[in-house]
Formats: sequence, C-alpha cells, structure tokens
Amino acid sequence: MRKFIVIAIPVATLILFIFVMQSDVIYKMYFDNNNITDSINLIIQDIKDEKWIDADAEIKQLSESWKKVVRIIQFSAELDEIKLFDKNMSRLKGAVMAKDKINALIELNEALEHWENIDE
Repeated sequence: MRKFIVIAIPVATLILFIFVMQSDVIYKMYFDNNNITDSINLIIQDIKDEKWIDADAEIKQLSESWKKVVRIIQFSAELDEIKLFDKNMSRLKGAVMAKDKINALIELNEALEHWENIDE
C-alpha cells in the first residue's frame, strides 16, 4: 500500500500540473465566446466608420473582458503574448484618443493576432 501511495501521489501531481499548463486551449475557447474576438472586430468596424465614441466605449469593455481572461489563463499562456496584448491595448487607447485611424487599425490587428496565438 505504501509503495502505491509513493508512486501515485507524484504521478497524480504531474498529471494535474500538465493539465493546468495545457489548459489554455480550453480557456481560450470559453473566453473567445466571451467576446474577445467579437469586441476586436466591432472596434475595427467602429474605427473604419470613424465612430470614435463608440470605439472608446468598446475598448473599455474589451479591457474589462481582458482583465478577467488574464487572471485565468496566466498560468498556461505565453507571458510574452499577454504582455504584447497589453501593450497593444495601451497603444490602441492612445490612437483612439488622437483619432488616428491607421495606428488604431494596426494595433487592433496586432492584438487580434496575439489573441489567436496565445495558446501556442
């Protein structure tokens, strides 16, 4: 019985850790339904139509969604992708404040790319 426990506990612990480290795909599917991709696409459309007030409101909503996502996926996602997404959001806020259509679209497309690659 002791030999079983000595072997079973480390194996179960390793399996648990592997599951946690690889769970970003599951979390991403769940949170992608939670409007990350949809919010980015909506902001892109608002910026193309030059609806800056609507875009600013959507950016605030996207930031709140992102804060919820980061708390959960921070253990399994690439830290670089998380930091780059945060940088894109900061630059996006500045571009919208300056009403700079080109830079806002660049930052949104880059943020979308980071979101899509966060599970790699």
